[in-house]
Amino acid sequence: MSSAIHYLELTELARRIHAREFSSVDATAAQLERIEALDKRLKSYAHVMADRALADAREAEAELMRGEIRGPLHGVPIAVKDLCWTAGVPTAAGMSIYRDFRPTQDATVVRKLRTAGAIILGKLQLTEGAYADHHPSIPPPVNPWNATHWSGASSSGSGVATAAGLCYGSLGSDTGGSIRFPSAANGITGLKPTWGRVSRHGVFELAATLDHIGPMARSAADCGAILGVIAGADANDPTALQDLVPNYLVGMRRGLHGVRVGIDGAWNTDRVDAVTTDAIARTVRTLRDLGADLREVKFPNVDQIIRDWFPLCGVETAVAHEATYPARKGEYGAALSGLIDLGRNLSGLDYQKIVLRRNDLRGRVAALFQGIDLLLVPAQGIASPTTAQMATLGEDPEMLNALIRFTCPFDMTGSPTITLPCGFSPDKTPLAFQFVGRHLEEEMLVRAGHAWQTATDWHRQHPIQEV
Repeated sequence: MSSAIHYLELTELARRIHAREFSSVDATAAQLERIEALDKRLKSYAHVMADRALADAREAEAELMRGEIRGPLHGVPIAVKDLCWTAGVPTAAGMSIYRDFRPTQDATVVRKLRTAGAIILGKLQLTEGAYADHHPSIPPPVNPWNATHWSGASSSGSGVATAAGLCYGSLGSDTGGSIRFPSAANGITGLKPTWGRVSRHGVFELAATLDHIGPMARSAADCGAILGVIAGADANDPTALQDLVPNYLVGMRRGLHGVRVGIDGAWNTDRVDAVTTDAIARTVRTLRDLGADLREVKFPNVDQIIRDWFPLCGVETAVAHEATYPARKGEYGAALSGLIDLGRNLSGLDYQKIVLRRNDLRGRVAALFQGIDLLLVPAQGIASPTTAQMATLGEDPEMLNALIRFTCPFDMTGSPTITLPCGFSPDKTPLAFQFVGRHLEEEMLVRAGHAWQTATDWHRQHPIQEV
């Protein structure tokens, strides 16, 4: 297989496999060879499941030869973030204390992927416990566009592997921006669903009411295909929403004509660098050309809610780690340890105030969406930060605010978002923006993303052309 095959969109690969233009076994073997060749440098995988992947590919191929097609992922090699339980396979969640943990069952999302016939290549690296920094003992995944630039957090391995052609799609999780940051950093498409749209059973918890599980892939259509498999009710997770799961691909060709897109020009430029501001301005012009109904809106002030995100996340993380923290505090990295300490020291009164402010924001955002179908915002306020910049993030509150001001508010509201490539920085690293939608309107996000990607080719640019 040529290197170009590694960059096919998942939906296109599936079509060719199902048409028997090439086999799932060959596609899987080629991916494993590419991982072997490139990932020593990129460090995106925590664990490669080569033998099992090939066995599953052979089973899928036999089914496909009999004309049995389970769906759009059947026979397609993908990978999952290493906080999703995988039976009998190391699942460490980026933490040293879980390096030997082997679950006895699959997470619901892993089980659904297997049932759909997807081939799971392995487990993708992440920051410690899915928070901000990688554990000191774990080398961070390397941005394939430029090794001196940030690869994103926390789904860093998912972003790097998908961008570099080491899988055709992946699962990530998002608590404060962890699908959106690595999607933006690595030039891929990421869909953060409505909170509860995807079961969290068997997924290591960072913060229960903030955690979202979602797809990261090459296109909006690919994300829609994956989401259609993993979404839905789950008896093992009572917080998983009961609403029926639509076919996210059916209406995606309807375009953006007449779709009401809200834009808060003041918020989109406040504490946002010039490179990002210019990229958003170009994006707006293209959306106008596509027939979108652009409307000026005023988004609620998020300064306090951004400050609230940290202690709220800290409280929920402290609960999630109660069995091992502070008993094994010495085995934690500084960032995750600091977050848990912040949560453990929060008073009940202060916690309740945060809950009330969060509910207030949810109501205001729901009201805003009475007049629009989508909201356009940057993916982050800093265009493609370097690893050196990120190393000083904790010392610069303004930089931190600029980074997360367009991500964590939508974890606080549980709103669905899609992150889409929209250009390159002067360093030739990717830029991105987000569409935000109403709760449970991921179908609109896939439709809007597909319209954008039909009119542009940013998502078809790749960092590595040859092995």
